Amino acid sequence: MFTLAEVASLNDIQPTYRILKPWWDVFMDYLAVVMLMVAIFAGTMQLTKDQVVCLPVLQSTVNSKAQPSTSGKADFTTVETTTGQGEDASMRTVSFGSAPTVTPDVPLSRATSSQYQPTESGQELKKEQKDSSGRKTNLDFQQYVFINQMCYHLALPWYSKYFPYLVLIHTIILIVSSNFWFKYPKTCSKIEHFVSILGKCFESPWTTKALSETACEDSEENKQRLTGAQSLPKYVSTSSDEGSPSASTPMITKSGFKFSADKPMIEVPSVTILDKKDGEQAKALFEKVRKFRAHVEDSDLIYKLYVGQTIIKTFKFIFILCYTANFVNTISFEHICNPKVEHLIGYTQFECTHNMAYMLKKLLISYISLICVYGFICLYTLFWLFRIPLKEYSFEKVREESSFSDIPDVKNDFAFLLHMVDQYDQLYSKRFGVFLSEVSENKLREISLNHEWTFEKLRQHVSRNAQDKQELHLFMLSGVPDAVFDLTDLDVLKLELIPEAKIPAKISQMTNLQELHLCHCPAKVEQTAFSFLRDHLRCLYVKFTDVAEIPAWVYLLKNLRELYLIGNLNSENNKMIGLESLRELRHLKILHVKSNLTKIPPNITDVAPHLTKLVIHNDGTKLVVLNSLKKMMNVAELELQNCELERIPHAIFSLSNLQELDLKSNSIRTIEEIISFQHLKRLTCLKLWHNKIVNIPSSITHVKNLESLYLSNNKLESLPAAVFSLQKLRCLDVSYNSITVIPMEIGLLQNLQHFHITGNKVDVLPKQLFKCVKLRTLSLGQNCITSIPDKVGQLLQLTHLELKGNCIDRLPATLGQCQLLRKSGLVVEDHLFDTLPSEVKEVLNQDTSIPFANGI
Repeated sequence: MFTLAEVASLNDIQPTYRILKPWWDVFMDYLAVVMLMVAIFAGTMQLTKDQVVCLPVLQSTVNSKAQPSTSGKADFTTVETTTGQGEDASMRTVSFGSAPTVTPDVPLSRATSSQYQPTESGQELKKEQKDSSGRKTNLDFQQYVFINQMCYHLALPWYSKYFPYLVLIHTIILIVSSNFWFKYPKTCSKIEHFVSILGKCFESPWTTKALSETACEDSEENKQRLTGAQSLPKYVSTSSDEGSPSASTPMITKSGFKFSADKPMIEVPSVTILDKKDGEQAKALFEKVRKFRAHVEDSDLIYKLYVGQTIIKTFKFIFILCYTANFVNTISFEHICNPKVEHLIGYTQFECTHNMAYMLKKLLISYISLICVYGFICLYTLFWLFRIPLKEYSFEKVREESSFSDIPDVKNDFAFLLHMVDQYDQLYSKRFGVFLSEVSENKLREISLNHEWTFEKLRQHVSRNAQDKQELHLFMLSGVPDAVFDLTDLDVLKLELIPEAKIPAKISQMTNLQELHLCHCPAKVEQTAFSFLRDHLRCLYVKFTDVAEIPAWVYLLKNLRELYLIGNLNSENNKMIGLESLRELRHLKILHVKSNLTKIPPNITDVAPHLTKLVIHNDGTKLVVLNSLKKMMNVAELELQNCELERIPHAIFSLSNLQELDLKSNSIRTIEEIISFQHLKRLTCLKLWHNKIVNIPSSITHVKNLESLYLSNNKLESLPAAVFSLQKLRCLDVSYNSITVIPMEIGLLQNLQHFHITGNKVDVLPKQLFKCVKLRTLSLGQNCITSIPDKVGQLLQLTHLELKGNCIDRLPATLGQCQLLRKSGLVVEDHLFDTLPSEVKEVLNQDTSIPFANGI
């Protein structure tokens, strides 16, 4: 026999799951335990004390009317005499009047002689009847046991015999139905995960600190409120319209960050002191909550399962109540039994009593009462399930009571679990909501970040860049540490992959800051910080994936001189994504756009009057529409790189102030239009490198003011004499072509200082080359040159000579006459350097400062 504890274990759930048990589930669990006790008690009583006691119903065989006798004595009649097994088994039934009596068997001789002695026998029977205390049945003990068992199964209703087992089975079904959602694998794992996270969130020190900070902010808000701020209840209830301190504040606001813009940051000592271990655990909890929400919120299986098991319990209650109520009246103390075993017992009908009848009836009534209560609770549960949409959960009350106005509403199973938790204790949901808030997470990151990145650590990361400016580069942090703004001597600040960057008013302390880099970092600024940047910032780099990532305040920096935009400005359907107006950038001089443009953004014309340099670097997308260039009348430098241009755009010829043109990495094959450059009187630098140019037209001679000409990485096979008529040419780069001969006319370029012809097929150096006595750089590497003329010593200003990759056997000793040339500037094979005389090698190995000083 099982014990109550063993059966009750079916109703056990993990203690942590109790937070998901509302009062009605708990009450139904207790009712189930009581029903189990009823079942076990009834079963125990039935097994130990349940029995039926039966007695035969005696049938009368005497005539209903007695005849009067002349002697005045009672008549008697011998009705039946049977002989069983021997003489002792014989039986005689005698009737006196209407009262039959079965007398014990007597010997046959006595029965025979009694026929002749009626008076004597009648007197003996009367005397025997008078002395007896009951009616004798002539049944022995075994026959009684047999008939009791027979009538137990035949006379008793089946419900009286199986009542305990039915109650037990029904109760077990109800228990299983109540807790099935805790056991089903697809829901059990989610519930277990939810309860685990909920418990950690409830006990996390960060929850207490965050709510404490909220209380402190609420108390200080009425004392320290910025001008124009609203009262707290109205502020919290506002949705998307709140966020900036004033209408003129240039901020891109989101609902999750709007609280910081219109009220001061309040230092709360209890919040800023957070153990590092607690901070890491809180960070992990934020990540767990985020993943759990994504995993659970897309399904409503838990809700459906709970509704289903509640409906099953309700139908079970109706079923039990319907058929059980019919059996209340069938349980009685007395029963009539007709076992049809007359050939064994001698009687056809028995009257039986059931000793457990009253007890079973009371237990059944109690069970029906419990089932009724259980059923009414099930009906209430169904009413609760369908009264409100449980697949939606709103944190509106939490948002009103705290500063975390960005806590999102949840749905489906996530919402249902929170509704269940509210029935246990609403404080759980309130504390859990802290970990759904991005504001809360950002505060935690800010505190942890400031603990990790102290002033001393940041000072160690400050370096000097190529421009000899103090630079700090912060990469992939959760935010900008407060200590950054204490580095008052910083010149350049680079923020990369910091999605939650905020620039506070403390940036006004950085009086030397003139250059800011925002790489995938849509930084937000406070009003005071914006005012400082607007007046002091000179150079800004913005790298983005989508144009929406460009902060709105960028377009309002009126004193900005240089703006670098690197990112996607073109959509998939080849439609321009417009920049916002650049009209406020009144002092912008340099605009650098690295993107995938098909046309020049029209908004660039807003800065046309004062723009001096325009750089467009495409990713290979063909730049088709260039008409906007005609409006850039003051542009002095223009770069159109990797734009798949096939010819020099005609719009360029209208730029009368153009001084430098760079058309690098395009698909230009011919430059016949170069004659039009004669109208650009100020053009001094022309870069046509990395194209597909085959020849240089003789009309290039008309570009007389040209000082630098870059034609490297093309398909040139020769240099026309017209190139050497450009008397002002100082730099000529024709590297990596297929040129075989350096024309003798090169000696005409008396102002030539840099000549690059690396990577061609030149085999002989003309003597006229060394008449260009102003040469400082001479790159002759990777050609077919076999010897270097001694006249190389005439290049007294030569500082860089590249000869590596040729077929030279030795170097001329006259290299020692090149007073500014040093070994670091001589690019040759090691064995060639060893062929020089020792005194020449000594000169080349000298410190650069000595001969340089002598030259001056």
